[in-house]
Amino acid sequence: MTQSHIAVLDDEPEIRRMLADALTEAGYRVTTFARATEFEAALNRGTPDVCLVDLGLPDRDGLAVVHRLALESGAAIIIISGRAQVQDRVTGLELGADDYIIKPFEPAEVVARVRARLRKGRGEAAPRAPQVARFNGWRAEFDRYVLVAADGTEVPFSHAEGEVLRMFLDSPKRLISRAQMQETLGGAAGESFDRAMDVRISRLRTKLGEDPKNPHLIKTIYGAGYIFLGEVSWT
Repeated sequence: MTQSHIAVLDDEPEIRRMLADALTEAGYRVTTFARATEFEAALNRGTPDVCLVDLGLPDRDGLAVVHRLALESGAAIIIISGRAQVQDRVTGLELGADDYIIKPFEPAEVVARVRARLRKGRGEAAPRAPQVARFNGWRAEFDRYVLVAADGTEVPFSHAEGEVLRMFLDSPKRLISRAQMQETLGGAAGESFDRAMDVRISRLRTKLGEDPKNPHLIKTIYGAGYIFLGEVSWT
C-alpha cells in the first residue's frame, strides 16, 4: 500500500517536530514547512493527501492558504490553530477546511483526525470507489474535482464540497438528515457544522446553476434535512 503523504504548515518548530514524529510513527510520509511560500512551491511538485495548516503564519494569511488549497488542490485540509472562537472555526470551514483542531492538542488526536479524513476521503482499506457520476446533464469527476456541464464547461469544486456532493449522489431521492450528514462526513455536531454544511450546499447549488430560491436538484426539507432529486449513474 502506498504511504499517504501528510504536509504540515506551521511556523512553530516544536509543533512541526511533534506532529512529524507522531505521524511518521503512525506510518505516514510527512513533509513540514515553516512558511506558506515554501509550502505553496512544493504543491507545484505534487499534492499531499492531507494538509495540516496553521492560521498564524509569518508570510501569509493562513485562511487565504486554506481557501486556495480548497479551490485548487483536492487535498483534505485540517486547520490547526490557537484561535478558539466559534466564528474562527466557522470561517475556516466555510473557506473549505474539512476539520479544525484547536491548540494545544494531543498528537494522538491529530493522528486520529488524519486517519479519519483519509478513510472518508479515499477509503484506505476499501476498494476504490467509482470516480465519475452522471446526473441531469452534468458529469462529476471526483478524481479531478470538477463538474462538467453538457457543453463541456468545467466547474471546479473543493474537497469539502466534493464530500457533500458524493453523499447526495450516493443516496439520490432519499432524505438525508443533519444527523446523518454529521455521521457520514464527521466533525463535531453544532452550529459550526450546520453553518459549514449550509455554505457548501449553497456553493454546490450555485455551481450547478440552481435557482437559490427554488432549487430543483438539492431540495431543502425544512426541519428534516435535504434530498437530491437527480437521476444518477456511476462509472
